[in-house]
Amino acid sequence: MCAHPDPREPFRTSELFDECRMVQARGELDPTTVAPLVQSLEDARTGRGRVFLIVDFREVTFADGSILGPLCEAWEDCRARQGWVRVVHSSLGIDLVLLGGGMLGRFPAYATAQDAWRGTPATAG
Repeated sequence: MCAHPDPREPFRTSELFDECRMVQARGELDPTTVAPLVQSLEDARTGRGRVFLIVDFREVTFADGSILGPLCEAWEDCRARQGWVRVVHSSLGIDLVLLGGGMLGRFPAYATAQDAWRGTPATAG
């Protein structure tokens, strides 16, 4: 799958496998640190045609509402191109941010990138 990101890199640029693009985020995501994620999400959507985008938040230690705008923008772009955006994480904090922003239904949690690709959300626990 994707190589493990360098610990000094807060975000990894998009990776491509099969027809799917993947963005991995790590560390804290707040208004002062979200810009690299925004750029990675934009970079992953370059080009034409359908875009299937997996956003991997498994290595995110903190996130606030600053992730909602970039995720929704990516979702709208991918949907317009007959694709989707799916979020990989196991964080109650990210679930709460998505719930508070009214986006939990749009972005259910997936346990792994493979599950996201297959469309198999994580089971509620």
